[in-house]
Amino acid sequence: SRRVISYLLWCIPVSVVFFTVYPLMNAYTAGRDSLYSLWFPAELHIPFVPGFIWVYCSFYLIILMPVLFLPRREHRQLALTFMVMTLLGGVIFFLFPAQLGFVRQVPESPLYRTMYTTLFALDHPHNLVPSLHVAWSCAAVLAIIRHTGRGLTLLFLLWLVLIVLSVLLVHQHHVADVVTGLLLAVTVSYMMRK
Repeated sequence: SRRVISYLLWCIPVSVVFFTVYPLMNAYTAGRDSLYSLWFPAELHIPFVPGFIWVYCSFYLIILMPVLFLPRREHRQLALTFMVMTLLGGVIFFLFPAQLGFVRQVPESPLYRTMYTTLFALDHPHNLVPSLHVAWSCAAVLAIIRHTGRGLTLLFLLWLVLIVLSVLLVHQHHVADVVTGLLLAVTVSYMMRK
């Protein structure tokens, strides 16, 4: 349908911005000597739950969900929201290069070992504050629930909560990353609607 084509076309500039900014900042930060530890020692006691990788990966599904609910006129607005969040995130990554407090673990299960090894190879532990994983998920859900009834709204909000938990339970992010990711999404989403 035209709605699917419209959404996919807007995915092109969004992808260009993301795949330019995110890897560039990760590579740049990996070469820096001074990194910030933006976490509390107590956070290091958060358990590692390998199975939450499935929830973590559901991010790739939740950011496609708006195509089922948003009218075409709102595709541009959401695409701009994703791009602005990515650009602002890139600036913050540059100003506050961070390091992950968790020691990355690779589970023994062959399936999980493959999934985590791939994740670690693609995503170095530096683009932390804000969590774009959380920000993008939140922005998608905020856009969707403007068009859903109570039942679906609660379902999408629960999905968002699980994704937020997943970034902590797979040890990809810290609490500050989550909070700033949510604030970024709420702020940019609000600004784009004005």
